Amino acid sequence: MNAPKPPARSHARTSPPAKPAARPAATGLSEAEMERLQALLDKLPAPLEPLDISMLDGYLCGVLLQPKAVPDAQWLPPIFDSEGRALPPGLDLAPAKGLILRRYKELNQAITQRQWFDPWVFELDDEAELSETVMPWVAGFALATELFPALMKQDAAELLEPLAMLYLHLDPDDLEDADELLEEIESMEPPVDLEAAVESLVVATMLLADVARPQKEGGTMNSGARRAQESASAKTAARRPPPRRGPPPRGRY
Repeated sequence: MNAPKPPARSHARTSPPAKPAARPAATGLSEAEMERLQALLDKLPAPLEPLDISMLDGYLCGVLLQPKAVPDAQWLPPIFDSEGRALPPGLDLAPAKGLILRRYKELNQAITQRQWFDPWVFELDDEAELSETVMPWVAGFALATELFPALMKQDAAELLEPLAMLYLHLDPDDLEDADELLEEIESMEPPVDLEAAVESLVVATMLLADVARPQKEGGTMNSGARRAQESASAKTAARRPPPRRGPPPRGRY
């Protein structure tokens, strides 16, 4: 199954809100650290196009779902420029890398143990469509599968449902030569609200983990999704955060 193309890139800048729709785990980055990471990415000079932190989060999941671990030296550079350009000399990337690696380790632990994690999905204004809110996270995931295609080479039948759960938020024009995937998407009931959409990101991630990173104890394909759903049932509903202050980050939409 071919990976869909990420949405068309744009140099427009968008304003994310202050904090995620669901709080990160206690061992993860604090809201202040997430703000700092976004600020560090914002400061990268043009023409670099770094990922914003929502897209970064989906990208990290796409990297972690590869059947074989991707070396840091391969997956880190696209975060700082999604176009793959060489970074100018003298940039101090250590602070940003430190925060990114902490989130990477947190997500890796959650995926390995098939535990709930809180995707970095941000509520937008009242006029924003649900898919518009979730799309940056999904686009980050799609970018990872474009750069590292091993996941998409797994059993197509087993990938179909979880990929449809994610890619229903993308424009159908981005799903070229993916007739079966489009048919699966059309057969699905879309999430009714942001809480359900965020939960579906986690469930789809766990389903994909059961395909590409099966647990050694031989759990069934649905075990990861079931655990995620059980954990999700204990979570509170997504809440609208206050507007984010400071300069907006670079966007890709």
